[in-house]
Order: sequence, then structure tokens, then C-alpha cells
Amino acid sequence: MLYYLFDYLDKQFDLIGAGVFKYISFRAGMAAFVSLLITITFGKTLINFLRKQQVGEDIRDLGLQGQMEKKGTPTMGGIIIILAILVPTLLFAKLDNVYIILLIVATLWLGLIGFLDDYIKVFKKDKEGLAGRFKIIGQVGLGIIIGVTLSFNDSVVVREVKSTPAEIASLDMSNLQEMENKLSYEDVHSTKTTLPFIKDNELDYGKIFPFIPQEYTWVIYTLVVIVIITAVSNGANITDGIDGLAAGTSGIIALTLAIFAYLSGRIDFSSYLNIMYIPNLSELVIFCTALVGACLGFLWYNAYPAQVFMGDTGSLTLGGVIAVVAFAVRKELLIPILCGIFLIENMSVIIQVSYFKYTKKKYGEGRRIFLMSPLHHHYQKKQIHEAKIVTRFWIVGILLAILTLATLKLR
Repeated sequence: MLYYLFDYLDKQFDLIGAGVFKYISFRAGMAAFVSLLITITFGKTLINFLRKQQVGEDIRDLGLQGQMEKKGTPTMGGIIIILAILVPTLLFAKLDNVYIILLIVATLWLGLIGFLDDYIKVFKKDKEGLAGRFKIIGQVGLGIIIGVTLSFNDSVVVREVKSTPAEIASLDMSNLQEMENKLSYEDVHSTKTTLPFIKDNELDYGKIFPFIPQEYTWVIYTLVVIVIITAVSNGANITDGIDGLAAGTSGIIALTLAIFAYLSGRIDFSSYLNIMYIPNLSELVIFCTALVGACLGFLWYNAYPAQVFMGDTGSLTLGGVIAVVAFAVRKELLIPILCGIFLIENMSVIIQVSYFKYTKKKYGEGRRIFLMSPLHHHYQKKQIHEAKIVTRFWIVGILLAILTLATLKLR
């Protein structure tokens, strides 16, 4: 909203300083600052409110060091994360941008699912929370909205520049709008994505199954969207098991996606790096930096020892919006690398349960690969302090983010 206000003041009254709102870098920085300010300033208020309402976490005794001390810690702290994402986005982003609209919808949609799950656990005293089938229905519903929108919306295009690199280099890079007006290009409406580590690294979903008519490519794409949104949101949910792990990991991922959005949304950088140029994508940087600010601000209260837990309200939202941003920047196939922490946490549960069932059927008793799943509990069982586990997971997350960014050149 502030973007439109200052744009009007700049055009009508030539207000000194109003023109700074035209720059993505300024608005993104302000979004991160306001997001951080919201979580730190209002986080304590929310914690006190949750305590007053007796919205405490009911801890199951799993025999983990320091676990039972956390009983009664307020949960549903994801509410402040959602507010810290949405308020700066509404203030600083262009609200008619299709990618921003999709991310706002995704944040509210998944936030509601997570809130219902936490509400049932806390107030209805049902440890299972929202039935799994309803969670899946909600995630599938969001996947359909995202898949169909990205498949058919006229604003979702890849701009294929016809001008030669020499012609591009000869233009004035300081004025991007003028530079783009002088270029020869074609807007192509497609759902093609990026294949990591491949020289000609663009993949068209329609070519995966050549026997499917081209007009039905959107069905394949939407199915992929559904699977990945469900997997990443559940992965973030499983990762949210010890203080600061999910928030810190999500912040690292969001910052990486912000860099991708910025590079792909600018004609000069995308041309230099030989990656897809996606018009209007750079507005996503504002959402991503707000997400980074929300995660960092939440760590103020969620770092060990946690004063509040994000609950499913936060974890499902974080994982889901990360997946949606990845699709918008055409980097969803990099999720196994970028979201490697979520993946390994998810896989540790699947492997543990599958092996237990297999050995129980074969030997009459279930056996385990890990001391406990998800993986972070395995290390807790090995008497490693959870603060050290979280720090090491963050380090791995940073390394995975660097590897993901390296795919810009490693082909």
C-alpha cells in the first residue's frame, strides 16, 4: 500500500525521497526490518496472551534430555510469523502482482489449516489434532490453486530475449525500463522449469510424457505442485521438533529464494547468468525478505530455551510458502538440495517406520535404524545438546544453500 501512496506523491508532487519506493532493494530491506520489528515487539505480547489463555504445549515423554521441562510452553506462535510476513508484504509490495497474490493466499490458507490443527490439540485436548485427511485435502486444494494459476494466468510468462549478448551489453544498464524497451523479446507462456547441473537446463513438463496432449500439460504440472507443496509443508512440520530448528532453516531457505527471485526478475542479471528472465518476479523478493525477518525475529523467543513454539500454525505455513516461491522462481527441482534438512527429516521418519514394520513382519519384532526419528531426536538420544544439534543443522542448511546458488554456474 505504501508503494502506491509514495508513487502517487512522487508523480503528483515530486516529493523528495518518495522515488526510493520504486527500488526493490529499498522495499525489500524495509520489509525485512518491519517484519523483524513486528516479531520482536509483539512477540512478548503474544506469548503473555497465550499463557493467559493457557495455550501450552502438551509434551509426550519420549525420554529425551530436558524434554519435560518444556511442558506448558505456549504454542501457536506461528500467528506472529504470519502477521510478520503479511503486514510488510501488504505495505511494501505491489499488490496487483500475481506472485504476491498467490503467496498471500498460500500464507493465509496454510496458516488456517495449521491454526485448526493447533486449536484442536490445545483446546479440544485431542493430541492427534486435525485429522490427516483434512490436512491433505487442504494442501491438495492449495496445490490446485497454485498449479492452475501458474499454468493459465496471462501474467505468468518467461521473457525470451532475442537480442544478442553484444546488443544487450551496449545498452544503458542503469535504466532497466529503457533497456527493456530497446530489446527484442518474446513472452512465452509456459511452465518450464530449471534442471540443476545440466547445460541446457530448461525442462518443459509437457515433454516428460510426450504421449499426453500439450493442452493437458497443466494437469501434470499441477500434480507436481500438489506433491511438492504437501511434502515440503509436512517436512517443515516434522523439522519443528527442537528449539529454533524450523525457524532458522526456513530463514536460510527464504534468503536463498530471495536471491533467485531478484536475479530472475532482472533483465541484466538473468542475461548475464543465462537464466530465465521472468517479468515482475522481483516483487517476490519483498515477500521473501519479510519471511526472513519473521524467522529471525521469531528466533528471538524460539531459540533455546524456547519461550514459545510456532506449532503447526507456523511450520505448515513456512514449508508451504517456501514450496510456492520455489515454483514461482522455476526452481522447484532444486528443493531436494535447498530444503535438504526438511527432506532428510522426512526420510528418517519414512525409513524408520518402514524398516520397523518390515523387521516386525520378518523377525517377529520391530527393529530400528535410528535411535529415534525424526533425525534430530536420534542425536538427542546420543546425548548431544539440542542447541548444538540446531547449530549444526543450520550449518548444513547454509552449505546446501550455497550449493543451490552454485547451480547458477555449475552446469
